[in-house]
Amino acid sequence: MGSGPHLFGMRRYELTDAQWEQIAPLLPPQKPRTGRPAEDHRQVLNGMLWILRTGAPGADLPARYGPVGTVSSRFYRWRQAGVFDRVLRRLQARADARGDLDWSLHFVDATVIRAHQHAAGARRSGAIGG
Repeated sequence: MGSGPHLFGMRRYELTDAQWEQIAPLLPPQKPRTGRPAEDHRQVLNGMLWILRTGAPGADLPARYGPVGTVSSRFYRWRQAGVFDRVLRRLQARADARGDLDWSLHFVDATVIRAHQHAAGARRSGAIGG
């Protein structure tokens, strides 16, 4: 399928209009008090999601999401300011108020995969050069 347009012009990994309508009011103001205008929040947030969902390095970020420096700096600023935590709490509270959350069901992933010390580059006795 690639990264081209999908149903109704939506691109893979991007927020739908309905998702954006829920999130947009919870984000910091779009227009900064001083300085030059900020890149569009939706565009930048879609860039963050693209990187997180694809696992690709930021250098591979498609140009439609804006400069990688803008996407990464806003991600780190918002993380530091607690924006993502606040958005998650408010969305959860709304879903809970509608009765859409089942708090009796919990998923905990405590997966730990231990690698042998040699997998981390430790030399084995008898190894060539060791």
